[in-house]
Amino acid sequence: MLPVILMQTDTTVGFLSQDTARLYEIKSRIKSKPFIKVYSSFKDLLIEGNRVPSKQKNRVRHSKKTTYIVKNKAFRVTKSLLDSNILRNSTWHFSTSANESNREFDREFCESKADIIIEDKNGLYESGSSNLIKINHVKRKKIR
Repeated sequence: MLPVILMQTDTTVGFLSQDTARLYEIKSRIKSKPFIKVYSSFKDLLIEGNRVPSKQKNRVRHSKKTTYIVKNKAFRVTKSLLDSNILRNSTWHFSTSANESNREFDREFCESKADIIIEDKNGLYESGSSNLIKINHVKRKKIR
């Protein structure tokens, strides 16, 4: 069983894991709604066989706090804010906000569901979600 990590992400407090079944269970989320895949580098995104339209590569490579959708796959490229051996050894994780679906952040709930909690001196806090942009080889459309 792969661990579920609770930590402050580049946008808000979130659950990270490579185990989507556990994330669906924790969030009580419908299975037809996929999770965002967060890569530690643009290179890792491409190594896994994902394609990014040539006109959009620079934007994706250098963007911050932005999730992209290409051909119905949602992903984000971000450096980990915390220097953690757990995260350093993995090139990607599925990511979701740390709460039950359609509910506010509840620290007790989140801590009870996480296998690992990573927290720095700033603690865990809810903030705005990432921008969500659908892109193709011609245009981009802001969703959120």
